[in-house]
Amino acid sequence: MKPVFKSTIFLALVAIWLWSTAFAVVKIGLQYQSPLQFAGLRFILAGIMIFVAFGKWERFISKVRQNLRFVLFIAFLQVVGQYSFFYLGMNLIPSALGAMLVGSSPLFIAMVAHYTMKNDRLSPLKVASFLVGVAGIAIITVGRQKVEIKGTYEWLGIILLLINNLFSGYSNVMISRSKKPIHPVFLSASSLFTGGLVLFLISLPFEGWNMGPFPLPYYLSLGWLSFLSAAAISIWYTLLSRPGVKVSGLNMWKFLIPVLGAWLSWVLIPEEHPDKFQLIAMAVIAISLILLNKANRIAARKEG
Repeated sequence: MKPVFKSTIFLALVAIWLWSTAFAVVKIGLQYQSPLQFAGLRFILAGIMIFVAFGKWERFISKVRQNLRFVLFIAFLQVVGQYSFFYLGMNLIPSALGAMLVGSSPLFIAMVAHYTMKNDRLSPLKVASFLVGVAGIAIITVGRQKVEIKGTYEWLGIILLLINNLFSGYSNVMISRSKKPIHPVFLSASSLFTGGLVLFLISLPFEGWNMGPFPLPYYLSLGWLSFLSAAAISIWYTLLSRPGVKVSGLNMWKFLIPVLGAWLSWVLIPEEHPDKFQLIAMAVIAISLILLNKANRIAARKEG
């Protein structure tokens, strides 16, 4: 029997908890540095963190060289494509609206998986579970902060974040379908570093050179975001590579990101207390996960 701390659900929850801290921290960093340059530095540092922590550098470099084309593909898809849209979009709209849009990503990922993977089709019950989850995201977001769309820039930010969701879905599918003999940790480190470097270089002609000095909150923000990227993406790539793990089912856990974010606020900030919107949203998201679990059991019986 696999230990609990190595189980797919436990590791998925660890990654989700890390990601739940990102929205507010990203906003802190963006107060001091332009979006693409900040994102580039974040992912360069994240790749270096994994590289240093793993230690087996000769084996690491050898595996990356053997699978260089796939590494570059994931770097441009997952990091350059997805996160450039994420940072540019988050820079144009309020964090609450951004959290709601990115929180709906499991639905987009499930749609991409439905059309690209034969063993991950959407059923009516599965669609219902995702829609219920999106409703929960909307309730918890609107309950915490008024969401307004004031002009053209907000609409552009919405479009960019929706494209980010589609990139996220496609990259998840490609990692899950890959038969490349490269360890997920190697893939995450090399793609993060490469993608971050490309983002940083792209930022220079458009955003200029802005390397500080910055106040302490900026460096704390950059450090935490780099760490959570290194840890969460390594975990996620590992889970996507596991036999039997479906892209849509794994990404359904991302509906918990705003729930955990709210819970962290209650614990860490004395002025923050649960309200009726947050409690209702948590119940709605719990129902969505129950519905998905039922849909997966029905699908497993049909496949069996």
